[in-house]
Amino acid sequence: MTLKNILAASAAMSLVTAPVVAQAAAPARAGAAVGDAENLRGGFIIPLIALIAVVLGILAATGGDDDDDLPTSP
Repeated sequence: MTLKNILAASAAMSLVTAPVVAQAAAPARAGAAVGDAENLRGGFIIPLIALIAVVLGILAATGGDDDDDLPTSP
């Protein structure tokens, strides 16, 4: 066997064994506490700030000035 074949075989073997080793080494996952998961309360401050930001963004994009400085043809 040539060195090229040995390197190709070792690369292929590492690609095959890496997921198996990673899966075996994964720690057991614990579930998250969901005691107050259904006790959700809606707020109005963050949506209000978002709405104001959208309105100000639209006003900034459209431009608030009425200066019509259009070029004229000679």
